Amino acid sequence: MLQIGSLKLKSNLILAPMAGISDLPFRLLNRRFGAEFCFVEMINARSIGHKSKKTIQMLASTAKDKPLGVQLLGCEPQYILRALDVLKKFTFDLLDFNAACPAKKVTRRGEGASLLRDTDKLQSLLRLVVRNSSVPVTVKMRIGWDNDTINAREVALSAEDAGVKAIFVHGRTKLQGYSGNVDYSSIKKVKSAVKIPVIASGDVLSAQLVKKMFDETGCDGVAIARGALGNPWIFKEAREYLKKGTVLLRPSAQEIAKIMLEHLDSSVEFYGEKVGVVKFRKFFGWYTKGLRQVRALRERSSQAKSKQQMVEIIEKCRG
Repeated sequence: MLQIGSLKLKSNLILAPMAGISDLPFRLLNRRFGAEFCFVEMINARSIGHKSKKTIQMLASTAKDKPLGVQLLGCEPQYILRALDVLKKFTFDLLDFNAACPAKKVTRRGEGASLLRDTDKLQSLLRLVVRNSSVPVTVKMRIGWDNDTINAREVALSAEDAGVKAIFVHGRTKLQGYSGNVDYSSIKKVKSAVKIPVIASGDVLSAQLVKKMFDETGCDGVAIARGALGNPWIFKEAREYLKKGTVLLRPSAQEIAKIMLEHLDSSVEFYGEKVGVVKFRKFFGWYTKGLRQVRALRERSSQAKSKQQMVEIIEKCRG
C-alpha cells in the first residue's frame, strides 16, 4: 500500500503523466493491466487559466478513471491561482507540481526543471499550491540542473517543509534529459532525507528494472512512464515479478493486435474518427516494437486516415 496524505492506494506502481500521451483512452487501457493510479497529461497553468478547449479536454475523465491525479506546470502565482480555481471544478485525488520538465520551451519560461535553480521560489510556489488545494499536493523534481548542481536532497527537504505530501523524483539532471544513466544514489539520498513518501522514476522499462529501482533506492513507489508506451502489460508483469519473482511471458502478436484494436476503438470513440486515428498512429510504433517484419506496416500506419485503414494494418500484425 502507498499513502500520500489522505490518499490511500493499494498499489505502489503509478502511471506517470506524459505530454501528448496520457489521454483518457491510454489511461483506461493501462488501468486494466494494473495501473491503479494515473495522471492526466501535464497541464500548463496559463492554458487552463484561459480555459483552453484543448486543455479542458485533457482533463476529461470517467467514473472508471479513478483515483486520478493532475500535474500542474507554472511559475507565476497569478496564473497558478487561476488554474487552481478552474481545477476545483473537476474531481482529482492529488495535485502534483512540476519542477522536472526538461524541455527548452518550458525551462526558458522559468518553469519545470528551471525551478531547481531557484529553490526559494519553488518553495514559495509550493506553499501557495498547498494553501489553495483541497487535495494532497506533491512535487515532481529531477536530481538537479546538471552534474555540478545536484541538489535533490535540499530541494526535497524544502518541498517537505512547504507541506507537500510526497516527492516524485526522476533520477537524472535537467541537462541529461532522458539520456545517460539514472543516478540511483541521488534518489536514495532523497528517500533518506525526508519523512514523506518518495516515488522514483527513470528508465523503468521492464519488470526487472522496476524491482531494481525499489532495491537500489528504497523508494516507496515507482512511477512508470516510457515503460508503458505500447506496453500496458508492464504493470501486471512488475506486480508478479515483485511478488513472486516470476517473469511472465511477453504477449503474443495476436494479443498485441487485440489490444491495439481496443485502443484504436477507444481513441476514435473519444476524439472522433479523424483525430482518433491520428492520435493512435504514434502508439502503433510502440506496440509493434520487437515484432518481425513490420517496417512497411509502420510506414503505412503513419499515413492512415480512417479507422478501417488502421484496422487493416493492425490485422496484418497478427502474423
